[in-house]
Amino acid sequence: MQEGLSPNHLKKAKLMFFYTRYPSSNMLKTYFSDVKHHSSRRSPKCFTNCLYRDHSPTTEMQPPPWWNATAILGQQHHTTVDFNRCITSQLIKWFSNFREFYYIQMEKYARQAINDGVTSTEELSITRDCELYRALNMHYNKANDFEQVPERFLEVAQITLREFFNAIIAGKDVDPSWKKAIYKVICKLDSEVPEIFKSPNCLQELLHE
Repeated sequence: MQEGLSPNHLKKAKLMFFYTRYPSSNMLKTYFSDVKHHSSRRSPKCFTNCLYRDHSPTTEMQPPPWWNATAILGQQHHTTVDFNRCITSQLIKWFSNFREFYYIQMEKYARQAINDGVTSTEELSITRDCELYRALNMHYNKANDFEQVPERFLEVAQITLREFFNAIIAGKDVDPSWKKAIYKVICKLDSEVPEIFKSPNCLQELLHE
């Protein structure tokens, strides 16, 4: 078992983003079951900074549901459950960061398309050769050694781009919470993550290392 999260876990999580943008905590525990959880006499570092951008359909910024600063910071001893929650919180934060990059790129390219004179969503498409896809692939698959990026990801990316385009064209971006409607659409478009990702050796198998 791997003690704590490693760079390989981060790489694996990024590849999983091609399938799921909004994984549940239970799903993350299943796919990262090789992470070894220890109890600790001192508060793990991740407890000291638990606010993160959520990009959920209902809120932009929220702490994990179990967060209780007074109780946690006042503890001298921590159970295995606490540390499990810390690992899960870190995984959730990773995916929150992945989504943040994803949505920033979508808004950027939607506004660029409008500035370029695009007037219809039919003119917007995502292919493996387009600049937006290359930007996303470089972020989640930096070495480009994962050759199985699913077609469904391109479809979801295209839907996302068009949602941003339509919202901006309609002037909805004047509302501070305008993106929440888009999140509600995208959170329903996750695909099932292949079983191979549950294996501790999935990177070697997926990337033929």
